Amino acid sequence: MTAPDAGRGWIGTGITGTGGSPKGSFRILHVSTGNVCRSPITERLTRHALADRLGDPLWGGLIVESAGTWGHEGAPMEANAETVLADFGADPSGFVGRELLDDHVIRADLVLTATRDHRAQVISMGHSAGLRTFTLKEFTRLVRAIDTATLPPLQDGVVERAVALVRAAAALRGWLLAPTAEADEVYDPYGAPLPFFRSIGDEINEALDPVVTALTGVPARA
Repeated sequence: MTAPDAGRGWIGTGITGTGGSPKGSFRILHVSTGNVCRSPITERLTRHALADRLGDPLWGGLIVESAGTWGHEGAPMEANAETVLADFGADPSGFVGRELLDDHVIRADLVLTATRDHRAQVISMGHSAGLRTFTLKEFTRLVRAIDTATLPPLQDGVVERAVALVRAAAALRGWLLAPTAEADEVYDPYGAPLPFFRSIGDEINEALDPVVTALTGVPARA
């Protein structure tokens, strides 16, 4: 079986998402600046975690991709980013950088950005993106506050569960604020040595874990 968007990350069934994804799919878009460091790491760690929880290649209809607000179109990810992914056992191969376009935002059901500035840029593009665009750490904070027992069970499909999770997070946003502005930021490791890249990779992986657990209903393996 050949998966659509295989190069960008397909995870297949359910309902129409909150953005412009086709029926039966839910598209997660990770956004940073150049699409060569943070968002590639986040994209591939998300795909790796979903495969680990749900099995590969049938990941229930989730499409995971990334782009950059000043994306290096056609560029490979940074070598240090590849090393970080290899540390986690995630696959860095076949990645190609993209510049963020209107169509990416229109089709996305959930946009997770590295920083508040990226979030503001996505929202400023329009397309009713405000209720489905969060920084990664903001979304993690909101997801931690959601009683996952109130979400549709996994038997109803991952897509339906993902749609409900985004709606629940959006409803909480005005009530659960970050302790500091910096708490919602993932800083740019571009040009930094490998140890800093690894610290950013750990930060991203830690933020992703509760999100993937809430999406799938399956905790990480011990």
